[in-house]
Amino acid sequence: MKRLNRRTRLLILTAVTAAALICMYVLGLAIPDEAVEGSFLEAGEPPSFEHIFGTDSLGRDLFTRTIKGLSLSITVGLVASAVSAVIAILVGLAAATGIKGIDGFINWLIDLTMGVPHTILIILISFALGRGFTGLLAGIAATHWCSLARLIRGEVLQLRSQQYVAISRKLGKSNRWILAHHLLPHLVPQLLVGLVLMFPHAILHEASISFLGFGLPPEQPAIGIILSESMRYLSAGMWWPAVLPGAALVLLVLLVDKLGDELKMILDPYSAQE
Repeated sequence: MKRLNRRTRLLILTAVTAAALICMYVLGLAIPDEAVEGSFLEAGEPPSFEHIFGTDSLGRDLFTRTIKGLSLSITVGLVASAVSAVIAILVGLAAATGIKGIDGFINWLIDLTMGVPHTILIILISFALGRGFTGLLAGIAATHWCSLARLIRGEVLQLRSQQYVAISRKLGKSNRWILAHHLLPHLVPQLLVGLVLMFPHAILHEASISFLGFGLPPEQPAIGIILSESMRYLSAGMWWPAVLPGAALVLLVLLVDKLGDELKMILDPYSAQE
């Protein structure tokens, strides 16, 4: 991969990441609930050709549960990242309007949100909304917009001081026209990179909150639930319920994170031609 130029690497990573996400999401939806039911006759079996990831203490196939869990994580990550990106661009634009009161309040809100650890804030929001899928999704979406909003605010403040924006104002162009023709086209790259980079963070927070017991209910085949259940049997030598689903989650996160880094570099004028 290092011998290829950056654009070729980005295309390859995009194709591989998209194929992996689509395959896991579709397979997770296609697997029926009956396929993750356990059998005590097959409880605690190590990885084999019949059960690639082995089985857990209840005889449930871990590979099937991992695929369904990753599909659920992808859903949470995509929705939470999209909502956070929308919040970030709205807040960033509002903070850069030039009104000191609004700008000061938004900066205070960003500092307050970033001052509280994400895990604690997600737990509080999820618990306040009754936990489950809705509470976890709202908690993740409400805590991941701050960095992107601050970046968009700084970008808008810089764009507003450009000469072509001042010329457009003198020509009588409205704020809506300037926003659509001068500001938003410059914000699309930052928004796209922020969306991609927020996705792995959302997945990891979904798994960690479910692992702690404040996220998805125990009957859901989420990765955090699988890892939480596996902790009881590590001392008995059952390493595969913790290692293999955890490794699958880490590989997915690293793949998306690498895509985000390459996309960030390709959109940077100083490194785009490498």
